[in-house]
Amino acid sequence: MKESFISVGIDIGTSTTHLIFSQITIENMASGARVPQIKIVGKEILYEGEIHTTPLISNTRLDGEAIKAIIEAEYLKAGIPKAEVATGAVIITGDTARKENAQEVQKALSGMAGDFVVSVAGPDLESIISGKGAGAAKYAFDHNTRVANYDVGGGTTNIAVFDHGEVADATCLDIGGRLIRFKKDTLEVEYVFHKIQKLAAGLGIGVEVGTMLTRPEIEKITAEMAKAMVSSLKIENRSEAYKALVTHRDFTAAYQGTKYVSFSGGVADYIYREVLPENVFLHNDMGVLLAMDIRKAFEKEGALIIKPIETIRATVVGAGSHTVEISGSTICYDAQLLPLKNIPVLKISPQAEKSTKEL
Repeated sequence: MKESFISVGIDIGTSTTHLIFSQITIENMASGARVPQIKIVGKEILYEGEIHTTPLISNTRLDGEAIKAIIEAEYLKAGIPKAEVATGAVIITGDTARKENAQEVQKALSGMAGDFVVSVAGPDLESIISGKGAGAAKYAFDHNTRVANYDVGGGTTNIAVFDHGEVADATCLDIGGRLIRFKKDTLEVEYVFHKIQKLAAGLGIGVEVGTMLTRPEIEKITAEMAKAMVSSLKIENRSEAYKALVTHRDFTAAYQGTKYVSFSGGVADYIYREVLPENVFLHNDMGVLLAMDIRKAFEKEGALIIKPIETIRATVVGAGSHTVEISGSTICYDAQLLPLKNIPVLKISPQAEKSTKEL
């Protein structure tokens, strides 16, 4: 017997905010007299929302009310009442996750994503979600190979390696198209992320709020960022720029034998375009130039670049369709206790589990 329910994915990113609705179909694969074995047998996207610019109050705070209004408007456009949404994920990604009120906004929105919610991705989870949403995991499985997916957004680049469909490794770099932003129609710096400021200084380029940059200077910076990304493909002799921009931990040898690379995220849209916009600063940032340099750097390295199923929507597709897993065989539950929301999940290593048992 099959049963279907609606899942929502909400992605509040550095540059953009958007959502999707998916229909998840489950089926009991066990025979009548056996303990139920419920499996997911189908996933279908029902609605893809518009791509909205993420509202900010300042460089350090999200505009929670404006974000909530965007999400509510998309629910109306989709024609899906909140009561019909059974599960989903609210993901605050990239540089947006560093905002002072990110946790407050996430909690305010979690009630709009059903009874069972995955909230606020860390770098590893975000990398895996975007890689699955892009289709990199499926490509690795279908072609019996290894794929590294780079999800390049406004504030971060999330990297996941899939070996024959399974996650081999994941990490994140502080590389994104909006880590330097400019005032409208000028190249006067309005915002600069401190790591990119330091990177630029190492190239002999001073970047402060109010600095007027030139295109050649910006290209020097984006080229160095692209080189740092390529450096992640190497097991040894990774560049100093890579070491400075990796967010929380270095890669293991999981990259050894990686044959293909793919790119998702907002910047990736421009990596795959044959014709680029005449005004490369149309978003008042360095995203288009970064995309151009990423393509050049990986091609120079000899990487085999494949195009994913999704680019800019990869994370939200992953959030809406790849954050639900069915396991176990629950026979009954107490309706007074469930559902429980916003419960932190901690993965315990075998070593930590063993030491806990000894206490």
